[in-house]
Amino acid sequence: MGTIRRTRRLRRNETIRSMVRETKLTLDDLVYPLFIIEGEGIKNEIKSMPGNYHFSVDMLEEEINELVTIGIKSVILFGIPGEKDEVGSDAYDVNGIVQKAVRKIKEISSEMYVITDVCMCEYTSHGHCGILTSSGDVENDTTVEYLKRIAVSHAKAGADMIAPSDMMDGRVKGIREALDEWGYKNTPIMAYSAKYASSFYGPFRDAAESAPAFGDRRAYQMDPANSDEGIREVEIDIEEGADIVMVKPALSYLDIIRRVKDNFNIPIAAYNVSGEYSMLKMAVENGLMNEKVIYEALLSIKRAGADIIITYFAKDIAKKKEWI
Repeated sequence: MGTIRRTRRLRRNETIRSMVRETKLTLDDLVYPLFIIEGEGIKNEIKSMPGNYHFSVDMLEEEINELVTIGIKSVILFGIPGEKDEVGSDAYDVNGIVQKAVRKIKEISSEMYVITDVCMCEYTSHGHCGILTSSGDVENDTTVEYLKRIAVSHAKAGADMIAPSDMMDGRVKGIREALDEWGYKNTPIMAYSAKYASSFYGPFRDAAESAPAFGDRRAYQMDPANSDEGIREVEIDIEEGADIVMVKPALSYLDIIRRVKDNFNIPIAAYNVSGEYSMLKMAVENGLMNEKVIYEALLSIKRAGADIIITYFAKDIAKKKEWI
């Protein structure tokens, strides 16, 4: 009779468990999203995303200082302009909401790493991610020209990284060329590469006031049924100059994260999106699950292969030092 293989030997106490732990989640892995809105004296909780807020630029100091204190080193900004129009002109205005927020954050903490989302859906009156044709379609190449202007305006304001989320063809190449032309050769691009047309974005669209006024985004965001297509999209963005590629959403697309990790030698980001956040947050608040499910969910994203996790849970994790 053979000897029993006793794998439990390495699980007997926390010391040995931590020594052989294969995956570790750290604060260095996390990026915290912030929603910036026009106005003054505004810090309003987003009802669909408990614990997250709309901030006016003048109210950012306390928030940024808290993030620095608890060890969060990077934020990604989403702007809600005071006025919207057909071409999303506030998105590339030197005094646009994101541009003002970048300058303010850098004034508060020069060490905070600021990533800016580059898209048009929050800024257009129709809520789509680009410039519309007379038939209501998003015109790809014209939109790319606008995205280039937005990216350069963010870099001029002091953004450390540009993150295009629109899913237009050729936008990474266009933005890379534009940044280089304007002297921002060292500004990296984190491309939303495999971004799926997901129902998990619902709370975000409430928070960013970015729901399309008609139709949907399936003509440019990816079909949730497609895995191979996601790999092709990642490959194209790498060829066009992306420094980091992203899979979005995260928890329902762990298989895509893993495939990207297995196929490409490049840093991978994953966006733990609003619907994923709100489901778990509300389940914890209603006593349906222990709060450590938050850590377990983020750990699964890291285990799947993500190097960077954009998550509304970043502050929760930072305040639970025993989890990391």
